[in-house]
Formats: sequence, C-alpha cells, structure tokens
Amino acid sequence: MNFTRWSARLPGTQRRAAAARAEHPVTTTDRRSEGPGSGPGPGSVPAARVEQLTDEPPPVPAVDELPAREVLDRVPALVALVHGTDHRLAYVNDAYTAAFGVRPIGEPAAEALPELRELGLMPLLDQAQRSGKPRTLKSRKAPDGRSYTFTCTPVPENHGEGAVLVFATDVTDHAEAAERLRASERRQRETAVTLQRSLLPQELEEPDDLRIAATYHPGGTEAAVGGDWYDVITLGGGRTALVIGDVMGRGVRAAAVMGQLRTAVRAYARLDLPPHEILQLLDGLAMEIDANQIATCVYAIHDPNEGRLVYASAGHLPILVRDESGTVLRADEPTGPPLGTGGWMHASGSIPLGPGSTAVLYTDGLVERRNEDLDEGIAALERALAGATGTPQVVCDRLVRSAGVTADHDDDVAVLVLQHPARTGPDSELFRNAALELLGGVEAAPRARAFASGVLTSWRFPAELHDLGVLATSELVANSLQHGIPPMRLRLRRTDRRLIIEVTDGDDHLPRRRRAEPADESGRGIAIVATIATSWGSRRTPGGGKAVWCEFVLPKPSD
Repeated sequence: MNFTRWSARLPGTQRRAAAARAEHPVTTTDRRSEGPGSGPGPGSVPAARVEQLTDEPPPVPAVDELPAREVLDRVPALVALVHGTDHRLAYVNDAYTAAFGVRPIGEPAAEALPELRELGLMPLLDQAQRSGKPRTLKSRKAPDGRSYTFTCTPVPENHGEGAVLVFATDVTDHAEAAERLRASERRQRETAVTLQRSLLPQELEEPDDLRIAATYHPGGTEAAVGGDWYDVITLGGGRTALVIGDVMGRGVRAAAVMGQLRTAVRAYARLDLPPHEILQLLDGLAMEIDANQIATCVYAIHDPNEGRLVYASAGHLPILVRDESGTVLRADEPTGPPLGTGGWMHASGSIPLGPGSTAVLYTDGLVERRNEDLDEGIAALERALAGATGTPQVVCDRLVRSAGVTADHDDDVAVLVLQHPARTGPDSELFRNAALELLGGVEAAPRARAFASGVLTSWRFPAELHDLGVLATSELVANSLQHGIPPMRLRLRRTDRRLIIEVTDGDDHLPRRRRAEPADESGRGIAIVATIATSWGSRRTPGGGKAVWCEFVLPKPSD
C-alpha cells in the first residue's frame, strides 16, 4: 500500500527553481562575461551582492518523499486501515493502540476491531467501500469512555480490492459540553413546566349545572412551555365563569405573566362584572405587567336560567358549541384586540348553551399548523366536535387526538370542555325552578313569603331549611321593595347541592352589608341574609337593574 497516494504536494515552483539551479549554477565569472556593464566598475555589481540577490531558500522535501507510516504513527487521532470485502485489518497507529489496545493485523475488522462493531460502524465501512465516498458517524461514545467522530474514507488499491481508512477524532470535550447544554435546557424546561402546572388549577371547580374537563399539553421542544391557561370560577347564584387564555412567548417569563393574569381574573370575577368589563380591567393590568407582553383571552359566563353563554374575547379563537342535535356553532363576534394593546372598548356577545350542549374553549396550539391556514384547523376541530360524544373528559381526549397532538408537539395546547346535561327522570327532580313576578306595593311581600313557603314545601325540604328559605326570601323582597324599582321578580332554584334565592329589580344600586345602629329603621335585611345563608351576593344585570341572591347548601342524604 502506497500511503503517499493521498498526500498533497508542495508548490512546484520551488522544486523547478531548485532543479534549474542544479543544472545551471550561477558564478561570479559568468556574471562578468555577460556583456558590457557586467565587469567591475561603476555599472557592475560586486560578486557578494550577486550571490545575495540570486540565492533561493534551501530545497524543501515534498510530502511525497515523507515516510507516510511514520507520520500516521505520530498523529494524535486514531487511524486504522482495513481492506477487502471482509475489511481485514492492515494497520492501526499508536494512538489507536493506546486507546483500545493491540489489534491483530490481518484479521477481519468484526473480530480485530470489536469497538467498531459495538458502535455500529461495520455498515459504514461497507457503504464507503461500495459508494467510493466518505461516510461519517458523529460523536459516538466508545468503550474507553471517550467520544469520537469516525470518518470512513475509501482508498483505491492496485490489487483491485478497495481499502477503507478509518479516522477517529476525539470529541469528548465537545460532547460533554453539548450534554451539559442539553441538561441545562432540560432543567429550564422542567422548571417552566413545573411553574406552568403549579399556576394552573390543580382541581377544577365543579358547578352544579355543568360538567367540565380540561387538559394541558406543554410544547415538546426545548423550553417550549408557554403561557396557555384556563380556569373555572363559580360566581354564586348558579352562575359559572369560564376562562381560557394564551400569553405569547415561551419559558418561565410567559408562565409567570400567565400566573399574574389568572390571579387577576379570579379577583375581578368576584366583582361579578359582565365579561367585557372583566377584559377591560385585564387589558390595563396586562400593560402594567409588561407593555411588550401580548396575551389573548376569552371570558365567558354561563347562567342556567338563561341557557346561554355570554362571553367577551380579546383576540382569542372562537368558542365552539355543539347543540343537542349535533350542529356546531362558532362564536365569531365580537372579538377585540389582544390584552395589553390598550385603547379598545371590548363588547360582550352570547351563544346558546342549552341542555344537551357541549362547548369547547381552546388555544391556538390545538388548531394552528405550519403551512396551513388557521381557519382550516378550526374547521377540522368543528368536524371532530360534531362527532365527539361522551363525557367532557372523553370529548377532550378525542379532540386532542384528532388534532394530532403528541408528546413532541411544538406548541402548548390547552382545552376546556363543558357540557350542560339534559336532565331527565329522577335526576330532573333535583333541578327545579320557580319564579314569581312581584307586582303591587307592600302587599307583594306576603305573597312572596307564601309563594316561597309553598315551593319549598313541594320540594320536600327539611323544616329548618324551609324556614330559613322563607326568611331569606322575605328579607330580599323587602329590601327590593324599599330600595328598588319595578320590574321586580323572585326566583327560587334548587340543584342537587343547594337552594338559590334571587330577587331582581330595575335599580342598579348594589346593596352592601353594613352595621345598623339601634335607632336605624333599615339596614338589617342584608345583614340577616348574610348571617343565615351559606353565601350571598349581588350583580348588575344586562340592560340595567340588579340581582341580589343567596344560597343554602343542602344537607347530604346521609345527614
């Protein structure tokens, strides 16, 4: 084997100049005989000067003339040469021997070089020999504990059998640095995911009239966890707020901003404001948190008495609702700009959500794909929802699977599914409503008490709960007659868990609990209700007016 076949040559000008000097040496005598002006005198150059101008550097031997084996023996990289179809070992250098020990020359590589077999390098030798092109296997950890990048270079031989030169570069430092970087990225991702999950609801609140399920899938690449979030908030009086949002960006910062927004939503929800007013407050807060951080959000309220979902959207994707017949509706309007943009007046809209309906709130990771229009993704989700039946958790899982969300999905996905069950049979007896229009003056109070007593008796409530319900009704109606204006209405509602009493009137002044002085003739009604009821509250109603309500938790059957 002639190793010099693969070596480079020095520039040929130096060799040709050296050969010319050997054939035609220049002497002082020759210079003098060159003609006029060449001898001593004003126009001549001294002999010493001539030698200084014409001497070339001493000749350098060409690479072809270097002993190749001696060079390869001293190379710090690992070098081995195999030849023939069974890759018999022809040569290993000193660095290879130091790394893996003495290797038997003339044996097939599968036996002579077991470390290459363990690293899966045998097919690479075949490929290089057949194709005549180099093949490389990057950063593989060898049995000696160090990492190498192997390059198999085909070498033609005079015997007709191709040889392969195996060259292994030690990349242990690079491999360890890359692993440290990957470990750091994994730790950052785990931190972001842990923070994200800790800021999401650990357990969803369970409204009486809705069945709800939710899921969150963090992005699977790098620290791709983002600011997707959702929440369920029971507002009292049988009403429920549902929230889903998406903070733009990735990592811990996005998760932290998400946590602040979610906490703010829960605080604002206690004010029991319309959805568009909640988003208006969130918009200002988002600008205070980070003027450069944009977030989208949908805030919706479900009232079982109205059978609708009232919502407001800040740049978020539309809510989808599947009715009892399987038809899917899309809540497209109204939609305002994302939170944090400022200067926009949000508006509320509504979509039917009667018994037997299923609604889906989701983030863009569920429907957005590269090289696809977003509307196509939403349309695909509509088709999947039209055929999805079962419990909210089953529907949630089916929607995620139909969207092709896997562990290595490149974006966060949050999905919130809610169902308003159609109750029939004995279950329907646990969900009842009764209402009375409060007409006339002070005589409306005794009529309200009689109505409440008859309804609570028909619902077979215990005597103690019956009496408390009648007392609360009397105080709420009296408060409305004294401080409110027509139209006035009393509504009684029972679920499988609680009794709800609500009085509405046309005045939008919200009552508050205060301490009544001994000489005061009013101010005790709300205090009495707050004392005897499990909870109470008030809110303004759409179109003007207010609703004041209280709740009593029903005793469990075993109590």
